[in-house]
Amino acid sequence: MPLALLALAIGAFGIGTTEFVIAGLLPEVAADFDVSIPTAGWLISGYALGVAAGALPMTVLGARMRRKHLLLLLMVVFIAGNAISALAPSYAVMMTGRIVAAFCHGAFFGIGSVVAADLVAPNKRASAIAFMFTGLTLANVLGVPMGTFLGQEFGWRSTFWAVVALGVIGFAGIAALVPDLPRVASGGVLHELRVLRSGRVWLAVAMTVLGFGGVFASFTYVAPMMTEEAGFSEGAVSWLLVLFGAGLVLGNLLGGRFADRRLMLSLYVLLGGLTVVLAVFTVTATAPVPAAVTLFLLGAFGFATVPPLQMRVLDSAAAAPTIASAVNIGAFNAGNALAAWLGGVVISAGYGYTAPNWVGALMAFGALLLAVVAGRLDRLRAGERPDVATAVRVPTPC
Repeated sequence: MPLALLALAIGAFGIGTTEFVIAGLLPEVAADFDVSIPTAGWLISGYALGVAAGALPMTVLGARMRRKHLLLLLMVVFIAGNAISALAPSYAVMMTGRIVAAFCHGAFFGIGSVVAADLVAPNKRASAIAFMFTGLTLANVLGVPMGTFLGQEFGWRSTFWAVVALGVIGFAGIAALVPDLPRVASGGVLHELRVLRSGRVWLAVAMTVLGFGGVFASFTYVAPMMTEEAGFSEGAVSWLLVLFGAGLVLGNLLGGRFADRRLMLSLYVLLGGLTVVLAVFTVTATAPVPAAVTLFLLGAFGFATVPPLQMRVLDSAAAAPTIASAVNIGAFNAGNALAAWLGGVVISAGYGYTAPNWVGALMAFGALLLAVVAGRLDRLRAGERPDVATAVRVPTPC
């Protein structure tokens, strides 16, 4: 893999760390700003909404820039947002810093996916995207635990200064290693935005919302699920999150390899497997060992869907991959927010902490049905007869 992918992965590591590390620092942040824990929790929701809202506008604003220059600009925005958070004298300023940092998230991963795919041979595109996303998965395994420890020992602001340093390293790596690829000729922003009128693109985006959203329906409530249902101590939750993160890393790498070989078949298998894992988790979450094993599998199957879901969007929007890719990154976060809300609804309705697993299973199954529809439409478009004999013989469109 080209060294440029390492630079993109470092940037992804910093962005992933700042997204999730706040969860481990909520008590310290709440105490410093004299707000409740639920109010401090809005710093997580505010970031997610900032990602969903900022992905497309930031990409459109940078449409006339060369991709390397836009990636560098986005890292500057990321550094500025985290510096604002580190210096924040009030909760409102802290929220502002979180939203500023979030605005670079969707565009960075969207544009970074396109750049990563362009750096390698056509049959390695999904693996290249997966390598970049390895930075995001490692953020869960290493960045979040280390950032939480740093913030608890030296104050939560030290964590955000450390993230600023990661941003500077990412900026330097992109500047030194990412080639200055020419901007792809197009008919302008309005021409590229026309790709969003394509039903094929929105079908791929809907798969992302439901598929990866299913993971977060369960994961959002993993702490009370593991302590109240499986019987783990509160201190064990951190190690369980590391186990989940290890599953993310493995799934991400395997998902990229599978998608390079058979894109649609990989979506069928991985979304089907994710549906089964989430459904089974409803039962296994009541005993420690089965719960831990299923949590690892949830991370593995869940993040294995990310490279093929992202590749599906890129293939569905060949005329404007940057715009579509950024929209899909926003869709990941929109799905997360929707799933977390639905999981909270079933818990509030009295169905218990395992109930969000059923919500996730239904969402993943919905994504699988959409994938089947998309595959059939592909075969119709290619002039093939959509019968059972060809149901698992879909050529990789990349």
